[in-house]
Amino acid sequence: MGDKLLAHGIGGAKDLPIPLELAIAGAVAALVVSFTVLAVAWRKPRYDAATSGRTAPAWLDSLTSSTPWRAGWRAFGVLALLYVGWAAIAGQDTLINPFLGVFYVLVWVGIVPLSLLFGPVWKAISPSRTINWLLAKASGSDPSVGLYTYPARLGYWPAAIGLFAFVWLELVYPHSTEIGPVRLWCAAYLAIMLIGGALFGNKFYEHADPFEVYSSLVAKLSIWGHRDDRLLIRSPLANLDSLPAKPGLVAVVAVLFGSTAFDSFKDSSPWVQFIQSTTISPDLLNNLGLLAFCAGIALLFAFGTMTTGVGDGVRRSALPDLFAHSVVPIIVGYIIAHYLAYLVEYGQTTIIQLSDPLSRGDNLLGTADLTVNRWLSYHPTFLARLKVLAVVAGHVLGVIAAHDRAVRLLPARHQLTGQLPLLVAMVGFTVGGLYLLFAA
Repeated sequence: MGDKLLAHGIGGAKDLPIPLELAIAGAVAALVVSFTVLAVAWRKPRYDAATSGRTAPAWLDSLTSSTPWRAGWRAFGVLALLYVGWAAIAGQDTLINPFLGVFYVLVWVGIVPLSLLFGPVWKAISPSRTINWLLAKASGSDPSVGLYTYPARLGYWPAAIGLFAFVWLELVYPHSTEIGPVRLWCAAYLAIMLIGGALFGNKFYEHADPFEVYSSLVAKLSIWGHRDDRLLIRSPLANLDSLPAKPGLVAVVAVLFGSTAFDSFKDSSPWVQFIQSTTISPDLLNNLGLLAFCAGIALLFAFGTMTTGVGDGVRRSALPDLFAHSVVPIIVGYIIAHYLAYLVEYGQTTIIQLSDPLSRGDNLLGTADLTVNRWLSYHPTFLARLKVLAVVAGHVLGVIAAHDRAVRLLPARHQLTGQLPLLVAMVGFTVGGLYLLFAA
């Protein structure tokens, strides 16, 4: 059980009975064919946040915007915080403490499928938002408005820093499976969120809460959107196009993508052999490796988007943030490929452990007697195909999103040739992602 928590992406070459060369060749062909078809058939932009989508049924809009509905999810978030916090404070410092599974599995990985299905779930259940709301109401102030205006120039940079702090704890910090350090991280996170909410209101959570930004980013690939406070039903790509381009967005997607890639790389044979053969501290090398992967993704993407002509009123330096939405499907595809079995199998284990938060034989939630279904691990060929399909589908959707943005922003003479550097970057992401998936 402890090994699974440390292993994260269960699998690799042992559960991918598909030739690496065949998978890479098929993926690259899919990207090139997709780009060619788009070049011929997609000459005008098709997505517009101001007009896309249709209004959801009135009853659904009324339900999801009602006070009882929102209060119920707020209460769930706070109760979950108290329950898991109880396990973190009073439970045993062992790998069977459900606090670790909730933090690393149900929250960090589970936030992806939940946001794809239901929209920005962390915004709905965020304990820090709820506590900030309660404190504001108690003091007679407005929780949506803080003492100061959130600086626009900061954009998503605070969230990028918070996300990097999380992946550093998860992937690099040598004591990441001890209760104490993880508990301290969560306490610092909650304190920063409450102070930031008091200073800048809800704008702070939209831009600085790493879990909310992560969830809201993935939710842009769901069918649920909003315009003028009305619930909309959109195609996922049209919804993705509505993602606002703000400073720090490239940093956010680079941390999410780069850290997932590094999680595969650090378990690969070449990296393990290098770590074992050098006298340099493994912790230092892993720190540098994580930073290099995140920075490398950001630089490669920025180069791919900026090496083209620009249209009127568009600054070249703004292009990376304007195209960053196209990386979101790639991130989602790679996270599904890398963490699917981990989420399904260790997620079940965590739900079982939650009934016994103090590890003393309790069955408080009635789940202690359940057993883990390991169907995915018993069907490696199916799992392998699903992983490769997730990676390829994510990149194809990314190419479509980038193409639609390109035909809107780039001058006519550069609409196709201007996309070639970005296409090359995405091919590099695909090849690298599949190689790491197989090598882990």
